[in-house]
Amino acid sequence: MNLIEETKLIMKQNNIVANKKLGQNFLIDENVVDNIVNSAEIKKDDLVIEIGPGLGTLTSKLVEKAGKVICIELDQRMIKILTNRFKFYDNLELINEDILKVNLKKIISENKKNGNITNAKIVANLPYYITTPIIMKLLEDKLDIESITVMVQKEVALRLADKPGGKESGSITYTIWYYTEPEIVLNVPSQSFIPEPEVQSAVIKFNVLKEPRIKVENEDLFFKVIKSAFMQKRKTLANALTNAKIFEDREKAENVLETLGLDKKIRGEKLTLDDYKKIVHVLNK
Repeated sequence: MNLIEETKLIMKQNNIVANKKLGQNFLIDENVVDNIVNSAEIKKDDLVIEIGPGLGTLTSKLVEKAGKVICIELDQRMIKILTNRFKFYDNLELINEDILKVNLKKIISENKKNGNITNAKIVANLPYYITTPIIMKLLEDKLDIESITVMVQKEVALRLADKPGGKESGSITYTIWYYTEPEIVLNVPSQSFIPEPEVQSAVIKFNVLKEPRIKVENEDLFFKVIKSAFMQKRKTLANALTNAKIFEDREKAENVLETLGLDKKIRGEKLTLDDYKKIVHVLNK
């Protein structure tokens, strides 16, 4: 039985219809599944946290390769299917919860203490409507993980992987490059899912850096400045930071930019990580 037939059978047996509100699209392309798992480079001493496992398509490969797999799934219907499907595996744990409410740091720490786990990795076919909050949580929580390998909307993948200052970059791009080395590893056509999404998809891998790419004096302020710059993307950086109360007035903001060798009319998306670091250095003084 191939993956398409297996998926349709599981859906039929359990009277499952994809929940659009939860962004459910079930992966039916075996090559894509294999590529995701291979890209994640799963080993027997790895803890793999899978977000939104759904029917268990990726899970079936992960439990064969990893030391332990923890699936975090919001949909109770999927928990029932996963419980039955993998009842003979002793290296699988299911958590029926919203990923944004789960204490991943605690889970990873406990599993590293209690088992033969050396590394932790995230693997997921993420719900597209909530991709950015999930990725931001994974990075901002500063988890003890080696990598994040996820399927996302292709348009989002391009923004995440683009370098700061690139034409596709957004505020999250700077966060990505601060914490990780991203790479798009696979483009995935809509025909690889049922039901077919209206958008193209891509698999992106974030290799988490042992230390942030640059050292900043005030990390909270650093990210506040970046987010403020992108909240009013059409405005100049000086205007955006003044409106966000980062600077007292536009003249002072423009003076700082010129002192740093930046055009006073520059927009936030044109700056590098190091440019923002320099602005925060001035603000800290």
